[in-house]
Amino acid sequence: MAPTFTELLDRARSLADGGGRAVLGIAGSPGAGKTTLAETLVRELNGTGDPWVAHVPMDGFHLADAELERLGRRDRKGAPDTFDAAGYAALLRRLREEPGDDVVYAPGFERELEQPIAGAVPVEPTARLVVTEGNYLLLDSGAWARVRAQLDEVWFCELDEEERLRRLIARHERFGKTHEEAVAWVMRSDQRNAELVTATRDRADLVVPATALPA
Repeated sequence: MAPTFTELLDRARSLADGGGRAVLGIAGSPGAGKTTLAETLVRELNGTGDPWVAHVPMDGFHLADAELERLGRRDRKGAPDTFDAAGYAALLRRLREEPGDDVVYAPGFERELEQPIAGAVPVEPTARLVVTEGNYLLLDSGAWARVRAQLDEVWFCELDEEERLRRLIARHERFGKTHEEAVAWVMRSDQRNAELVTATRDRADLVVPATALPA
């Protein structure tokens, strides 16, 4: 039975009840709604009081286009080996094990530029829960296996396939691609990545359908 949004909020809160700082991961295929779920959780959990939940997306660990060109991977941007997975795992470990008294800065991702931006996401010392989201949180190969080790739970965000593709194409169009370019990129690159991500679904602690989000 699919969880309600209230149940998701309660489950997320419980992760932070053990003291220290907890990290919740949200995985899923491109366009499945991971960012929407993460942002909604963070907003509702923080409410109108002092913020105690932070949002750190995986997308900030995209390799820059110049490095992808050097590596010959520019045409596969978004694939697992076009991210700094080891750097992402190291940041998650620091967030989880060394809260300390200092602000920790994570990189962000500027979609209009399609480039990572260093030091764009502050995580305050008061944050007791960090929500992070990305495609490859459940991969068990290479440095990605280190990522899963730093997550208290991973939820898999799932959306009807036809709707997921529609949203993904619309996103690419919104950020500058023509319809034809968007469709070609989605069916060539994004879809290959989606198949890889879907294969990790059974490793999740919880599967969250898009219908669990409030309207």
